[in-house]
Amino acid sequence: MHTLAATALSLAAASAFAQAPAATPGVDQRQDRQEQRIEQGQASGALTPREAHRLERQQAHIARAEARAKADGTVTPGERRHLHNKQDRAGQRIHAQKHDGQHMHKGQMGRMGQQGQMGQRRMRASGPGTGPAAAPGGN
Repeated sequence: MHTLAATALSLAAASAFAQAPAATPGVDQRQDRQEQRIEQGQASGALTPREAHRLERQQAHIARAEARAKADGTVTPGERRHLHNKQDRAGQRIHAQKHDGQHMHKGQMGRMGQQGQMGQRRMRASGPGTGPAAAPGGN
């Protein structure tokens, strides 16, 4: 009787393992970390809303590619490599966008900086050859 119970238990475990979806813990962990980096960039103002939206769309694209890879129950080494390459490019893009000098400061609430816009308008209105650099004896 003991052998029958052990056999039934091992068959149950084997069938549960066979039906389990393909595991991609490394891909999932990187996906989570990249989403945290995007959220942190939004919170700090290092990412503009447009940059964050584009990066989030890229993460959604990777998640869809992962779901397609898992659809047949097995993630092949080639599929895994493809997902890691996508994540590498996404990570590089997150870094580039966070460090590109475009900032969304608190208080701007999704708009371009009003001071920057006003300064650009003043420069266009005043025309070339005006301003501090063009003042006599300035240089």
